[in-house]
Amino acid sequence: MSAGIGGIVRSGVGRRRVQTVVMVLTTLLTVTASVLAVGLLVASSEPFARAFDRQHGAHLTAQFDASKVTAAQLEATRKATGVTEAAGPYPTAELVPTVVSSKLGIPEGVELPSFTMVGRPDAGTGLDRLELTEGRYATAANEIVFLDDSGPFSVGDRFRVQGAPGQPVLTVVGTARSIGRTGQVWALPATVTALTPEGKGGLQMLYRFASATTDADINAGKDAVAATMPEGALQGGTSWLTVKTDTERIAATFAPFVTAFGVLGLVMSVLIIGIVVSGAVGSATRRIGILKALGYSPGQVARAYVMQALIPATIGALLGVPLGNLAAVPILNEEGEAFGTGVNTIDWWISLAVPLATLAAVAVTAFVPALRAGRLRTVDALAVGRTPSLGRGRAARHLLGRLPLPRPVSLGLANPFTRPGRSATIAAAVALGALGVTFGTGLALSVGEVQAAMNKRTAGDVEVGMAPPSPDRPPPASSEPDTAAIEAAIKAQPGTAKFFAMQDAEVTVAGLTGTTRAMLFDGDASWASYEMISGRWFSKPGEAVVPSGFLDAAGVHVGDTITVSSNGTSAKLTIVGEALDLSGDGRKLITDKRSLDGVQLGEDRFKLWEVLLTDGTDLGQYTEKLNTALGDKGHAEVNVGEIGETVVVIDTLAFTLTLMLVAVAGLGVLNTVVLDTRERVHELGVFKALGMGPRQTVAMVLTSVAGLGLVAGLLGVPAGIALHDWVIPSMGHAAGTRFPPKILQVYSLSVLAPLALGGLVIAVAGALLPAGWAARTSTARALRTE
Repeated sequence: MSAGIGGIVRSGVGRRRVQTVVMVLTTLLTVTASVLAVGLLVASSEPFARAFDRQHGAHLTAQFDASKVTAAQLEATRKATGVTEAAGPYPTAELVPTVVSSKLGIPEGVELPSFTMVGRPDAGTGLDRLELTEGRYATAANEIVFLDDSGPFSVGDRFRVQGAPGQPVLTVVGTARSIGRTGQVWALPATVTALTPEGKGGLQMLYRFASATTDADINAGKDAVAATMPEGALQGGTSWLTVKTDTERIAATFAPFVTAFGVLGLVMSVLIIGIVVSGAVGSATRRIGILKALGYSPGQVARAYVMQALIPATIGALLGVPLGNLAAVPILNEEGEAFGTGVNTIDWWISLAVPLATLAAVAVTAFVPALRAGRLRTVDALAVGRTPSLGRGRAARHLLGRLPLPRPVSLGLANPFTRPGRSATIAAAVALGALGVTFGTGLALSVGEVQAAMNKRTAGDVEVGMAPPSPDRPPPASSEPDTAAIEAAIKAQPGTAKFFAMQDAEVTVAGLTGTTRAMLFDGDASWASYEMISGRWFSKPGEAVVPSGFLDAAGVHVGDTITVSSNGTSAKLTIVGEALDLSGDGRKLITDKRSLDGVQLGEDRFKLWEVLLTDGTDLGQYTEKLNTALGDKGHAEVNVGEIGETVVVIDTLAFTLTLMLVAVAGLGVLNTVVLDTRERVHELGVFKALGMGPRQTVAMVLTSVAGLGLVAGLLGVPAGIALHDWVIPSMGHAAGTRFPPKILQVYSLSVLAPLALGGLVIAVAGALLPAGWAARTSTARALRTE
């Protein structure tokens, strides 16, 4: 009989074309979703370590005074204790660029903040190999490459270097990513040397150490290098652990929702595979009886139906792997941009493990019901499909038939009760789909609220910045004249409603190690307060608000008093509120400038003014006129707000993964309705013979899943809300903050109403095709079919 198994397999695959197509599509989507889900889970785990290995990062970026050390002395540091590899020396210089031309519309002549330029002969050798994200590396003396996210620069932009010999014009020919952020701009070494003012140059060395897992390891390596140098030659060094911490904090923010979607996708995939495969085998029970009557053993029957399932599943799996990899490319690109680690790809083992695991699940799922059917008595197996199961669903039909509903509707509503096991599995699939839609919608809304809260940090319609100092325009002895002139210009400008100034300062806070950034407000800033998590915005001198990270690091609470010091002077402030701020590590103090009037700050120079305009004021004209009035003292620009890259990535991921969950759930419904309509085709013929028209047939088929979908959706929505309410705080915890209720409570009635119908939509969409097939089937054909 073994010779005939191949014929049985070919016959089964060819005869059940609809189920074969559904199996291919289901496996294709399952493998695609699983490859993407597992790939994202893996990519979100230790992204910095992967990029660090790929770019051969440096453990220490050391800066040396070129006037105190020679290149030969730096070469000798390669043999310092603990050093395993070194690169350099590279010449460095601090330069101030002035815009000559900009694709982003920055006006000509605008001075930009100074940047650190590093001279390298090429991008892809040595330590901290640069990954070009656009354009190419510099090959000529007037060409430069910018750090990918260092500012609003594009390939083709041109800048004049103020204070450099000859004030040359440089052209941006590329942008690059540095895993260690070892510079802001790169050029050929000769270019940097030519641009460096005499006596102001530096040299950079990159090191890898035998042990570099702790700050103590890095400091030991740094000390070993310094010991080989003249005193004062080593000016400072940046540890890779600092960059690693920042990157992993961002990655940790992604982990909760990526994990949630990944687990949902895998569970949904396994469930749908089970529904499709077991349903296909279960519908063939009568044919299995025929095979047994012809002499096939239960084992041979089971093997035949496993093979019938594996053939379309293998086709779907082979198509799903490349699709999963293709779908992952843009998402992983955006994820890599958000992490700052570059392009990630799906690991090769995922493309192998996922289809193998899927095919194993198909084989097991098919083997169990096939073997069970094969062990039935031949007479019992032959009776399946010809003799309806008495009693099952009759009570539901009888009860629903009494309701004032059209008969096709009551028949459809009662249909799930005839096969409760199958109905339960499809309800679970629809519920998971509704859960995914609810969770994805809430995630996008919450992330949008976070972005809106972040934009409150720069709440004005127009922002005015003080012109940075340059060799041609050194800072005045006192900033008061410039400050007064800028504020006078803002006040005099028609359309100005309110404004205040903001200043950064470095202070020390009792109970916190190191320095803390203080954001000082000068003027009435009550109209531009941050989003508050608890407490309130400060209203008078002596009060301050701080982010969650500050409270956690200092071990204080809202209502406590802290001591702020600088240059031997101090002041006491009362914390009156916890503000939402995700910048840095949260160690930030926000208060009125007058709160620190008795504290000697290192710098008293306002950098930014936030301006609120009166209603109806034209932003463009206002900004243009204000810039004319400011002259060279400052520069005004429209505050358009920002959409953070992390927000874009999360929204893209949520939309893509939600769409895939809905598609997989819809396929599960499609397969189930196809099985139901084929099994009940004789009954359908009877209904047609009694006068049921095509529209009534469609209504009956759609209603058979509509009630199930509605109930499953109503169960999936609260589950999705619960998942959202767990994931969002977990993301906030990873980012070092708590969230105000506004960010969590995003499910308003207008949002919940359509979400409650999500399960119904998924179920009806999956049933449309088989409903149309049932409506088109002729009465005679339906009555002849068994």
